[in-house]
Amino acid sequence: MKTLICPSLMCADQLHLFDEIKALISAGADVIHIDVMDGEFVPNIQIGTETVKAIKRDFDIPLDIHLMINSPERKLNYFNFGEGDFVSVHYETTYHPARAAEYIKSKGAKALLALNPATPLYVLEDIYASFDGLLIMTVNPGYSGQKLIPATLDKIKRARALLPDGYYIEADGNVSFESAKIMIDNGANMLVCGSSSVFSREFDYKTSTERLKGL
Repeated sequence: MKTLICPSLMCADQLHLFDEIKALISAGADVIHIDVMDGEFVPNIQIGTETVKAIKRDFDIPLDIHLMINSPERKLNYFNFGEGDFVSVHYETTYHPARAAEYIKSKGAKALLALNPATPLYVLEDIYASFDGLLIMTVNPGYSGQKLIPATLDKIKRARALLPDGYYIEADGNVSFESAKIMIDNGANMLVCGSSSVFSREFDYKTSTERLKGL
């Protein structure tokens, strides 16, 4: 399974999202990562439902919708997602993760379970089969530009050993060029790329994306 490069719109120019998405697609992005935050589960508010619908309407690229919201199983119908998309719900935000996964997959999308850095992998034991993948937060969610939590790199490695072949493992948080190589070697096959790689200003989007794909 190839590694998917998923630039995060949280780090894009919010006043020019249409042009930013066009540039990211032209640079070779595989998936566009969209953080949806409610100001409750995380101390921030990010892209809303109408913006997600507009992106889905105007662009033919898979979306990776990361729901950092409480009770996501009650709000999934707010979003327009379907075949080829990815939707992540946090274990910490729902009493009904399998119900959320069932709805996501009924729309043709891949369902991912997201875990905060402090949430242990053993919570997967009875629910991993309901999902298509796992999103491992390598920083505490809510803001870009945070330092990597080193223990999460081993968490990726342990998750890969536990989960079946073909299962997506997504790393989200401080995916620098250096940490990305370790994440890939440890078993991640989706990288959420933000201010420490694709949007770092050290390179243009195309150069950054090609460098990540060459790891």
